[in-house]
Amino acid sequence: MHRWLIKSEPFKYAWEDLLRDGETVWDGVRNHRAANNLRTMEVGDLAFFYHSNKGLEVVGIAEVSEAGLIDPTDPEGKWPTVKFKPVEPVPSPVTLKAIKANPALEGIELVRLGRLSVAELTVKEWDEILRMSREAA
Repeated sequence: MHRWLIKSEPFKYAWEDLLRDGETVWDGVRNHRAANNLRTMEVGDLAFFYHSNKGLEVVGIAEVSEAGLIDPTDPEGKWPTVKFKPVEPVPSPVTLKAIKANPALEGIELVRLGRLSVAELTVKEWDEILRMSREAA
């Protein structure tokens, strides 16, 4: 099982929207690296839901509920997507500032590739962000 971080601007689609909707298609991704990450995803994979642009923090955990889909917003049918459903909010949001300040997370794609909207996390990175969230709660 892989671990991920998915980013969304809260004014476009926030964690609260995913909670309300119960499931969503993660469409509109047009970055090749992010698209390859979407292609790699499998049902049951977990992802941190990160509010980008405003908030800049991990706010929840989502699960891949359907994988291997074609993005319905792509008229050529070349770009992949998956569906996510909410699992739970994190105990306490983890800010980008806190992530950047943590030496255990210095190689995280969120920091190294800041514009990447779908990033892979190692198990150690995932566990560290969860630990930070629990400690702050």
